[in-house]
Amino acid sequence: MRSLFQISVCKLGERNWIWGEMASSSAHSRISNLQNHLSPLEANNKLRSLVKISPQVSEALSNGRAVVALESTIISHGMPYPQNLQTAKEVESIVRENGAIPATIAILNGVPCIGLSEEELERLASLGKSVQKTAGRDIAHVVATRGNGATTVSATLFFASMVGIQVFVTGGIGGVHRHANHTMDISSDLTALGRTPIAVISAGVKSILDIPKTLEYLETQEVYVAAYKSDEFPAFFTEKSGCKAPSRVNSPEDCARVIDANMKLNRQAGILFAVPIPKQHSAAGNLIESATQRALTEAREKNVTGNAETPFLLARVNELTGGTSLAANIALVKNNALIGSQIAVALSQLM
Repeated sequence: MRSLFQISVCKLGERNWIWGEMASSSAHSRISNLQNHLSPLEANNKLRSLVKISPQVSEALSNGRAVVALESTIISHGMPYPQNLQTAKEVESIVRENGAIPATIAILNGVPCIGLSEEELERLASLGKSVQKTAGRDIAHVVATRGNGATTVSATLFFASMVGIQVFVTGGIGGVHRHANHTMDISSDLTALGRTPIAVISAGVKSILDIPKTLEYLETQEVYVAAYKSDEFPAFFTEKSGCKAPSRVNSPEDCARVIDANMKLNRQAGILFAVPIPKQHSAAGNLIESATQRALTEAREKNVTGNAETPFLLARVNELTGGTSLAANIALVKNNALIGSQIAVALSQLM
């Protein structure tokens, strides 16, 4: 029979063993967390396994070649079929002709796809508005329900960042909506840009938005904003908005150096390069603004809000301008693809 002293020693030993196991487990957890921080490539590979990357895009990323991310909402919700398919193919061709690999991003049957085949592009275009317009907040739901999602700027930023794409071309980003002081309608594109270190090339923000307030919000989010070869921030359909650009860049090489410095400094905020629409395609400012005001009034009367508002406004403005705004939209997207590809190539050479 053990003495009280022996039992006490035994209990103490058990307690020490338990504490030792807890300490060991805690130490192991800390080491594991440390390894995760020290091995971002391994963590990134795990994330990559959750998406489908096309062979062309995968090879380009592995070899350090220039890759340009492209959103898919402009295909499904931006224009009718088959014009949307034709435009998407032409934009991808422009990217290739200028030395980069296009990576159109979408979610198909619940699988995030980075780079679409011709068949997948055709399917997305023909489905049109039946595809869910997918912002960053919607990604998990579309994947979980195995749905089809056309990515907005915020969702495209998320997936591009996941696989290591540094340059993203779009038509125009979302922003602070007019009358946002009453509706609080501010696009998640802006907050996504504020936490995703990717360069976005666009024709500024959509002209249906409040451009001065959008620029203020981008400044708050620490997003570097520069106009391309201009001192004035563009207004999507027109070259000038009346707002002075926070900064100016004059060449793809200038842009590449800014992106490279942003990466090396490990800044987590993004970059916006605003490229004015070419003069020959610039729509008449007064015509567009008049149509925009009428479309905004109609949207309020019909209670069109949330992520349905922008497609409604763009479609209505196109109707009111007799197709002028859509033609300008296509022209500016193609021009952005040209400039964006040149920036991506300059960046790949620099790195």
